[in-house]
Amino acid sequence: MIYVTHDQVEAMTMGDRIVVMKDGIIQQIDTPLNLYNFPKNKFVAGFIGSPSMNFLEGKIVHEDGLKFIENNNGLRLSIPQEYHDKLKNYVGKDVILGIRPEHIYDPIYTQVPSGERVNVFVDVVEPMGNEVYLYFATATAQCVARIPAHEEPQTGIYKELVIDVRKAHFFDKDTEESILYR
Repeated sequence: MIYVTHDQVEAMTMGDRIVVMKDGIIQQIDTPLNLYNFPKNKFVAGFIGSPSMNFLEGKIVHEDGLKFIENNNGLRLSIPQEYHDKLKNYVGKDVILGIRPEHIYDPIYTQVPSGERVNVFVDVVEPMGNEVYLYFATATAQCVARIPAHEEPQTGIYKELVIDVRKAHFFDKDTEESILYR
């Protein structure tokens, strides 16, 4: 059976296989979980998930291992060793780092085995019941973190968060295709 919908949540809950299209062109055909975990390009990555994936623009540099350096003196994130082979050809090149809101943690309430600690200025807090969305700006993007609702964080303050770079996605700046795609 083929069912057509523009509602990605409906597609994710009803479909065994989903065809993601943009302007009449197929972007990816896959299972709901694979679309979420292994998006083929930036469009699919941003379309699947709510709130949608955060995208930061920057470069890959070789600096005591590989690092992602966000443009305009933004975030500096160490890249896990398991990504080095696929990213080594991008050293010195523009890339887009994608990170889902649920892969940015509040270290007070969530134990994260590894990740990059960052201090961000909390612009907006959106309580959702069992979770809270924290909105903050980086040097190149407006971002959102999805954290447990143990207490309502304040706006207008700096807060330490942890970005789980093991869950990051990297996209070629020119083609917007995933660099890490299987």
